Amino acid sequence: MNEADGTEVPAELRTLANDPLNGDARVAEYLGDSFPRVQAFAELLADQGVLRGLIGPRELTRVWERHILNSAAVVPFLGEGTIVDVGSGAGLPGLVIAAMLPERQVVLVEPMERRTSWLFEAAERCGIDNAIVVRGRAEEVRESVEADVVTARAVASIDKLVKWCAPLLSDTGSMALLKGRTAPDELERAKYVLRKAKLTGQVHEAATIDGVDPTTVVTLSRTA
Repeated sequence: MNEADGTEVPAELRTLANDPLNGDARVAEYLGDSFPRVQAFAELLADQGVLRGLIGPRELTRVWERHILNSAAVVPFLGEGTIVDVGSGAGLPGLVIAAMLPERQVVLVEPMERRTSWLFEAAERCGIDNAIVVRGRAEEVRESVEADVVTARAVASIDKLVKWCAPLLSDTGSMALLKGRTAPDELERAKYVLRKAKLTGQVHEAATIDGVDPTTVVTLSRTA
C-alpha cells in the first residue's frame, strides 16, 4: 500500500521508459512465464498510479525495483492454498502475486472503495483472472474470508497485523509479511501477541535479481 502526494505528472512521464530496469532481460528471466502479466501491471501502475494516489511521482523511475520486484520476492514464502493480501491498496503485493501464481486463488482485501475499483480494473486489464477483490478491513471479513497464507506490505506493525489477521488463518495457516530493516525489532515487540496467537516468527532476506537490494520477509508459522 502506498500513498502519493497528489502531484500532477505529465502523460509523457507516466511510463516505464525512464525506469533503468525496464527492458532488462534479467527481470523477464526472473519472472518467467508470468512476465507478460506482471509487465502489463507495471505499465498500468506507472501510467495511473500517481493520478490515482497509489504511488508517488518520484517512484516512477523505479517501479520495477521498489514495487514489482519487492512484491515478487515474497512468492517463495507463500506455501500452498489460498493467499489473502490484506490492505492490498495498489495491488502490492497481491496483484503481482496473482500474476505470478495463476493457479492460486488470491484474495485482495482493501477497505477503500476507490482502491477496490482500481484493483478490479487492473486485474481485468492485465489478464489476472485469479484475483478476488473483497472490500473491508481484515477484522471485518473474518466470517467470509479464510486464508492458508496472509500477506501484507506497508500496512502496519507485526503485532497489529497478527491481531487483525490471525483470525483469518486456517488451522495450518501462516503469514508472509513484507517488512523493512527493523523487522527483528518488530518481531521482538510482537512476542507476546505471537505467543497468544500460537505463531513463531522468522526473518528472511529474499533476493530477486543482481543489483537489487534483497527484500525483508517475515514469516509467521503455527507452533505445535
